Amino acid sequence: MAVHQLSRVDARRIAVRAQLLDGPRPTGALDPTELPDMVRHLTLLQIDLVEAVAPSADLVAWSRLGPDAPAELRAALKDRTLLELRGMIRPAEDVALYRAEMAEWPGPGELVAWRESQRDWVLANDACRRDILARLDASGPLVSGEIPDTCAVPWKSSGWNNNRNVGQLLDLMVLRGEVAVAGRRGRDRLWDLASRVYPDDPAVPTGEALRVRAERRLRSLGIARARAAETPVEPGDVGEVGEPAVIEGVKGVWRVDPAQLGQPFTGRAALLSPHDRLVYDRKRMVELFEFDYQLEMYKPVAQRRWGYYALPILSGDRLVGKLDATADRRSGVLRVDAVHQDEAFDKDVSAAVDEEIEDLARWLHLDLAWPG
Repeated sequence: MAVHQLSRVDARRIAVRAQLLDGPRPTGALDPTELPDMVRHLTLLQIDLVEAVAPSADLVAWSRLGPDAPAELRAALKDRTLLELRGMIRPAEDVALYRAEMAEWPGPGELVAWRESQRDWVLANDACRRDILARLDASGPLVSGEIPDTCAVPWKSSGWNNNRNVGQLLDLMVLRGEVAVAGRRGRDRLWDLASRVYPDDPAVPTGEALRVRAERRLRSLGIARARAAETPVEPGDVGEVGEPAVIEGVKGVWRVDPAQLGQPFTGRAALLSPHDRLVYDRKRMVELFEFDYQLEMYKPVAQRRWGYYALPILSGDRLVGKLDATADRRSGVLRVDAVHQDEAFDKDVSAAVDEEIEDLARWLHLDLAWPG
């Protein structure tokens, strides 16, 4: 198979178009199928409930489909067209692509040390695991605080999860296919038996499921590495699906979705969630877009360059800056602290970005407060 020769502009346009950020955003009422279809194409929306501006999944939905999209997202979660799985919102039918791995947990063959440690900890707390299943069977759905901690061996961690035994065990029971997130009570996850939440679709064999997931991932990304560093939950690479490509000025061989080759490109301005899949893989972001960006909410204030929850700014096929804004709901304003321009915006880019910021304020039902 011939290797496709792509410029960086080609690669960026493929990536933007694949993420549904090319054409204009809808302005009218959405058909009920549009939001679920968008998630099916993107394969997932990452859950992050920080509301410095808006929850990440809402921002991703709004940036593609406009102001009605977040409400449609909640409706699709309520009727379980979409489900929450390992911190991601996914189409309900995609659970079948994970069932075989759930049945094989912690995985086939020789295990790496951290997987062995997880397996041993679950086995040491098997009585607690059975207690959880019995309680959910009788009384679910429940938030984790309503489930007694009967773990015999505490979970040890240097971080947030230290001694958070019930929560950690529930997360591992998700990997085993035993429990599932049935909804939310406020910000808290509601847990129930997986058999009462997931569709009763047969498991897709592991090899086939991995291939299908890689194909869908490449369709949503447009262009990706065949191999990349391991990341939590969702891989950033796609194996051997698609077709090989090289990008001028970027080392290595990539895989490209052939359906994206030679397609027209329109482009527009968009404000992105820090967890948007266009920028989530920071290495790929730098390689394709040459864009310097980090989410700085965990940094001390004095070390922040762009703000607590700065939104990357897309213009056409380029990432051109960051919006430092805060939704001050108590005061009823979207406070714009800064628009950081990587390079000075021309008149057209400046007007398009300002319009996006105004649209963001309208969607949030907040007045707009510019700096100064």
